[in-house]
Amino acid sequence: MTGLVWDVERLRIATEAAGVALWSWNVDTDRLELDERGRVLWGVPNSGTITFEILSSRIHPEDLDRVRASFAATRDMLGAYETDFRILHGMTVRWISARGRGDDQGIVGRIMYGVFIDVTERKKAEEAREMLAGEMNHRVKNLFAITSALTTISARSTTTKDEMVKDLRQRIFALSKAHDMVRPDSSQKQKAAELGVSLVTLLEPYANTPSKTERVHISTPRVRELWLTSRLRAATLANRPVT
Repeated sequence: MTGLVWDVERLRIATEAAGVALWSWNVDTDRLELDERGRVLWGVPNSGTITFEILSSRIHPEDLDRVRASFAATRDMLGAYETDFRILHGMTVRWISARGRGDDQGIVGRIMYGVFIDVTERKKAEEAREMLAGEMNHRVKNLFAITSALTTISARSTTTKDEMVKDLRQRIFALSKAHDMVRPDSSQKQKAAELGVSLVTLLEPYANTPSKTERVHISTPRVRELWLTSRLRAATLANRPVT
């Protein structure tokens, strides 16, 4: 069995399929060579000399010092290295992963070789996950704070353990029910409730007590109906159907 011969054309097809841009760096002259994908990725002309300083002008200012230090350190590193950073295309920001081998491994005639990979989508996904995790953390903390406050309120308004348990359950259930009204589950196939209905549900445990009835009075406009009325009036004036 013969091995696969990696000629120039096959190498080009493989790198294009993987979204990989090739680079070489002359450690003596600081000259960089980029393939066509690399030049497009960095937004540099297809001709002329490229140096690290030229590419540096396209690196995000917040990442520039770190990238300079990372590339300077590659000469003293043993084995493979990888560094991610941002570059600028006008107002557009893209994430680049630079990969190669340090400590002169793979050097040929004082020229080192490596790759650039566009990892923008991966970084966006990571940022989205971090944002979601932060939002979930914030909401969980809010739930703890609300539960603590409800427990304190129930302890003050009841005299026995059983009364406190019942009161606390009612308050938490009201929160849950109101949440379902504001943000119904997609499987429920129902629209969000009107403001007044949600408030009545939410405040029900606080509205009446054995000693005081009708402690809370709620009067709100029927928000959804008012919205539909305004749309109908606007559509009539514009002589077009309501959407």
